[in-house]
Amino acid sequence: MSILEQAFVPTTGPQIITICGDAGVGKSSLAATFPNPIFVRAEDGVARIPEAFRPKALPPIRSEDALWDQLKALIHENHDFKTCVIDTISAADRMFVQSILKQDGRAKSINSALGGYGAGFSALAAKHQQLRNAAEMMRIKRGMNVVFLAHTEIGNVRPPDGDDYSRYSLRMTHDKSLPPYIDDVDAVGFLRQRVVLRGDDGERKKAISDETRELVMHLTASNISKNAYGITEPLEVKLGENPLAEFITNGETK
Repeated sequence: MSILEQAFVPTTGPQIITICGDAGVGKSSLAATFPNPIFVRAEDGVARIPEAFRPKALPPIRSEDALWDQLKALIHENHDFKTCVIDTISAADRMFVQSILKQDGRAKSINSALGGYGAGFSALAAKHQQLRNAAEMMRIKRGMNVVFLAHTEIGNVRPPDGDDYSRYSLRMTHDKSLPPYIDDVDAVGFLRQRVVLRGDDGERKKAISDETRELVMHLTASNISKNAYGITEPLEVKLGENPLAEFITNGETK
């Protein structure tokens, strides 16, 4: 059989998704609505999920070695979990930085680590790629969805063909660590509170928000987001319900 004869139409399997948002907006609660989740906790968002919806979680991670041990167990040991939630990659980023500084022993910051000249940032990016690789192994070997949770920060975008502007992005030490969670995932969602501007014309308007959450999955200039599901408008997020349920498999290929 020739190489070209091996061509086929790919099917949709378990998803790898990044969900970002400000602290307390409900990222962990949303991730808990994915099929039979297990939380890997670099920080403890699970404890803040209402008890009726609270999922199972592994012990809190205190070291990088503990992170890899938990991920290896999920890849190689028998279990019935269908989704792994990494809570959060922002906290894992801080853990990786401390691991690199400990490895160097003399560096005072990641800027000067491993001899400087960007070596520390490259080593940091490699650890994030290793985490993304582990997610791929869970998808392939265990048929699991993987959800990366991340905090956000406001970053500046400087396009070569337009004016500079600001947008929400993932809170990471360096931009080199972003591609595994933005470029190499099936979707990126930005979770936010719904905000309405009120006030008379010509006056400074006030931002009024309620408890309504929205998940932005479509391309927009104001935040990092993308999807391949055909979603073009913000999705309302209700406690205990997954707005992406029709696109997420339960460990089976669609």
